[in-house]
Amino acid sequence: MTANATSKVVSVTMSSSDGEDDEIRVIHSAEQTRFARGWHCLGLAAPFRDGKPHQLKAFGTELVIFADAETDELKILNAYCPHMGGNLSKGKIVGDSVACPFHEWRWRGDGKCSGIPYARRVPARARTKSWTALERNGQLYVWNDPEGNPPPDGVTIPEIKGAYSPDWSNWTWNSILIEGSHCREMVDNVVDMAHFFYIHFMMPTYFKNVFEGHVATQLASYQPRGDVAFADMDMDWAAETGVFGDATYYGPSYMINAQWNSDGKPAEDQEPDTVLINCHYPVSSTSFVLMWGAITKKQPGMNDAEADAAAAYYIKGMEASFMQDVVIWQDKIKIDNPLLCDEDGPVYQLRRWYDQFYVDTADVKPEMVDRFEFEIDTIRARSFWDDEMKKNIATGNIVGAAPTPS
Repeated sequence: MTANATSKVVSVTMSSSDGEDDEIRVIHSAEQTRFARGWHCLGLAAPFRDGKPHQLKAFGTELVIFADAETDELKILNAYCPHMGGNLSKGKIVGDSVACPFHEWRWRGDGKCSGIPYARRVPARARTKSWTALERNGQLYVWNDPEGNPPPDGVTIPEIKGAYSPDWSNWTWNSILIEGSHCREMVDNVVDMAHFFYIHFMMPTYFKNVFEGHVATQLASYQPRGDVAFADMDMDWAAETGVFGDATYYGPSYMINAQWNSDGKPAEDQEPDTVLINCHYPVSSTSFVLMWGAITKKQPGMNDAEADAAAAYYIKGMEASFMQDVVIWQDKIKIDNPLLCDEDGPVYQLRRWYDQFYVDTADVKPEMVDRFEFEIDTIRARSFWDDEMKKNIATGNIVGAAPTPS
């Protein structure tokens, strides 16, 4: 159990497989009350540059985001004015500061009060919390650390080549508030090979995980299921070809998923066809905002509008895929001691990697950050799934439209 957690248990009865007396397995489920250390994406940067301050609920508090009118840099502060509690997001931007609508105390991006129009001087203790911000790939990130430390050297968000290239589309971007779930539900998917068949209707043909430091990677190949009517689920893109993906989390919440339209692993110098972003930030201990976006490489002869339309078409299918996950999250329990089989992947190893973001830096253990590699043997699962698909096709039992979140 990690720090700052309270536990609750749910009992379930399980029959033993060897005919012995029934055994009781107790599901452990600790409620996280601490928010992960690391970079969290807050969305595309451009919408925050409209000349107004913006309020955003995250990490159990309220933030205000505004663009410094003098430098155009995006700044992030606590949303409520330390003077009398006014909401800074309801105020206005004045030069390098955001002015409170209550008494117009003005706050710079570094958290210092830059002026009080009606006062002779600014109190020496007039400071509010300033959050470390990063802008990259056309997106805005905020650094969260319960200990108040700055980002360590080497812990950052990498640049995405296509995000700076005229040969790629603009970003598509979507988001949804997930309530009643912890962020870990998202991250568990990194190792969950089998759910791709049952939830996303894709057949994994290769599946490998690599964890090291603050980075966790899933390398995988997929083929579309032959017994699925993808067009009924706005996922007909999935039926067109196989996909190879390099899906890597940089820290606890930001995944870059480079994808190639390929039946197997592409050449090392082959540029991906699509880059998908899968990211989230916590709102409370039991809710988070899930965001996803994509850019696609322009095909020969494509203009900007056509490339953006291709990205929108792709992300529509990915949105349907995410919603398939959401349906599960909305009606499952958080489980800290899952009962696993050989083909379930390194769930506990991933959880140990993820735990590093929920403890003080002094308490990070080697097993949380040491390099770990694991490749799942997909042969047995594929053999069973092939038989299942053949039976479904033979009987006309074609999978139709996917469920939608309530």
